Amino acid sequence: MSVLLRSAAIARRTTLALLLAVAVTGCARTANAPETGGEPTSDAGSSGPTAVVDDAAPAGGDMATLGTADNPIVMTFVPSGEQETVMTGSEAINRLLQDATGLVIKSNVATSYAAAIEAMGAGNAHVGWLNTFNYLLAHEKFDTRPLLVAERFGSTSYASLVVANADAGIATLADVKGKTFCRADALSTSGWIVPSVMLKAIGVAESDVTVVDSGSHDAVVAAVYAGKDCVAGAVFDDARDGAKETYPDVMDKVLVIATSDDIPNDNVSVIAGVPEDIAKKLAEGLLSISATEAGAKALTDTYGIEKFQPTTDTFYDAFRSTLDLAGVDVAELAEE
Repeated sequence: MSVLLRSAAIARRTTLALLLAVAVTGCARTANAPETGGEPTSDAGSSGPTAVVDDAAPAGGDMATLGTADNPIVMTFVPSGEQETVMTGSEAINRLLQDATGLVIKSNVATSYAAAIEAMGAGNAHVGWLNTFNYLLAHEKFDTRPLLVAERFGSTSYASLVVANADAGIATLADVKGKTFCRADALSTSGWIVPSVMLKAIGVAESDVTVVDSGSHDAVVAAVYAGKDCVAGAVFDDARDGAKETYPDVMDKVLVIATSDDIPNDNVSVIAGVPEDIAKKLAEGLLSISATEAGAKALTDTYGIEKFQPTTDTFYDAFRSTLDLAGVDVAELAEE
C-alpha cells in the first residue's frame, strides 16, 4: 500500500462526508448535465431510446414479473464519458441485451453518479453500470450486488491519473496547490475520490484548489488541454486516448504528474430483490454479447470495456481496506 493512501486520516473522512452530502442532494451537479428528466419513451416490447435523467421514473411492478412488457427492467448508466457517446452506446447495449435474453429492458443515462445509485436505491432502476466508489456506496446503502466486473487491457483494475497542462508549470502534486482543478464528478473514484486522497496525503486540501466540475473524464481532458477552465485535473488511466482524434498532440499537452495505486474496475450491479434467474440471464446475456462483434463495439464505445468477468462483492474488499487506511469509512459515508 502506498504512503499516499495511508496518510489522509481524519481530515479526509470529514471532507468526503461533506462531499457526499452535497453530491447526493444534488448541489454538486455536473457542469454540462441537462436539467431534463422523465421516463424513457419506448414501446414495451422493444428497447427504447436512452434518456438522460436526473432520477429514473419509478420502475414499479412485481419482481416476479420483472423483464416483461408490463414490468420492464430499468437499466441506468453513469455519465463517465461524453454524454452523446454514452447515450448511443447504451442504446446499442440495451438492444443487444434484450435480444440475447428475451427480457424487456429500458435504459437511461443518469445526469450524475449520485443520481444513478439513488435511482437504484429507490427502486427506480434495477440494473446499474456503476463506478467503484458508487458501487461501494450502493452496496452499503441498498445491498446492491455486482454481477460482472469490467475488463480492460486484460485487467480488472485500473489507476487514477492526475494530469496537468504542459504550459502550467506543474510537475508534482504539490504544484497543484492554488491552481484550478477539473474533476469528472464529486463521486468519481478515479476522477476525484482517490486523487483527492493523494493530494491530502501531501498536504494539499480541497480548499487549496479551485475545483471545477467538468461532467465527464473526456471533458476533464479537453479542459486541461485548453488550460482555460482548469490547468490540472484527474481522470482514469488513460482517458487521454479518447481525445487523440480531436487533439492529436494531447499526450504532449496533457501530462501525467501522478499515478494512483490499483483501483478495482467498474461493474454491472443489480438491486436487492432481483430474482436470481433474472440476474443470471442478465449476466449470461452480457457475457454473450461481449463475445460478438456488435456487442464488443458497443461496450468499447460506451465505456472502453473489452470483456467482463463474473464477480462478487468480495472482489472489492481490498479496496475497502485501502479506503480504511486512508480514513474513509464507506459505511459511515453511506449514512449521510
